[in-house]
Amino acid sequence: QVQLVESGGGLVQPGGSLRLSCVASGFTFSSYAMSWYRQAPGKERELVAAITIIGGNTNYADSVKGRFTIFRDNNKNTVYLQMNSLKPEDTAVYYCHARRATQYWGQGTQVTVSS
Repeated sequence: QVQLVESGGGLVQPGGSLRLSCVASGFTFSSYAMSWYRQAPGKERELVAAITIIGGNTNYADSVKGRFTIFRDNNKNTVYLQMNSLKPEDTAVYYCHARRATQYWGQGTQVTVSS
């Protein structure tokens, strides 16, 4: 049974930090490119950050460059999203995504940035 389980979301003040985690099971994690997406109310889901299989290459949405970092630990079947200098516009549900020939989605974790 394939599972992607996100955690680490919550309420944080502007300028604060959060680290999201996504633990994978039921497939060969190290063979999949991993990404984080987010969806704010009334908006389409958008790509936030992506990382290749080994982790040598990453890419980011322009809106988060320099503030967010994606990294993975293939020994722990986990991908992370370190989010610094958070802004109210980062408020969204954040989803973990795995992609190869098939793709899988997590259930999402809510991030709210508000004072």
